[in-house]
This record gives sequence, structure tokens and C-alpha cells, in this order.
Amino acid sequence: MEKQLELALNLLVSQAEGNIVSDMGNEKVMLSVENGKYYNLGEMGGVIWELIESPVTIAEVVESLLAQYEVGRAECEEQVTAFINKLSEEGLIEVHR
Repeated sequence: MEKQLELALNLLVSQAEGNIVSDMGNEKVMLSVENGKYYNLGEMGGVIWELIESPVTIAEVVESLLAQYEVGRAECEEQVTAFINKLSEEGLIEVHR
């Protein structure tokens, strides 16, 4: 099992190149050209994917979601961090250090 990336809210992340993303209903699906896998990002994952089109901090993603949806800060931070971590494990995002 891969070690999870320690994600801080001030970490800059963005979409990696080489992914083909399409809308299917309210959800986003993606094909990674790099690894040949399909991913269903879901509805919220699709929103997060759009928010990280260009380098943005995880905190900025959380703030944007808090402004759009009724969700508690702690739950939002936890869910966004987990999702970003999964994207990182799959090589779908760039982490800017």
C-alpha cells in the first residue's frame, strides 16, 4: 500500500496533463492517457477537479466549496484532502512544492 501524501491546506495542487475528462450527466469521468485507466470523479469530485484546473491551495478549494454547499469545515477539509490524496496516488495531479 502506498504511503499517503501528507497534505497541508496551504499545499498548491493542479491537474496533471494528459487526462481526458467528459461530463456524464451530473458527474465527470476521466481517462488517464498516462496509465490507461478510467475514473468516475462523481459530482463533487468533478467540482473539485474544475477548481484545480490551475494551481490552487487545498484551503482555497475548501473555501470555495464552503461558499457553495452546506457542509461543515472539518468534514469538507477531510473529504477534500482524502480526494486530493487519491488523485495524487493515481498520478492525476501535480503537487507544487
